[in-house]
Amino acid sequence: MTKAYILINYELGSEGVVILKLKSVDGVVEVHDTFGICGILANVESCQVEALRETIIWKIGKSQKLVQC
Repeated sequence: MTKAYILINYELGSEGVVILKLKSVDGVVEVHDTFGICGILANVESCQVEALRETIIWKIGKSQKLVQC
């Protein structure tokens, strides 16, 4: 199992929506609201490194509907 912890920025006040959307992404195991510069911590897991990379880059990082900063 390959896992990654990612920090996510969001527009102020949209953390609830972003957290709900992150929880619906396949491969996202945990999502936590934090205090500080990066407001959300997500744990993403996959059986293969390439699948993990796809989830992080395309399903989370490049999704304007998911994270609008």
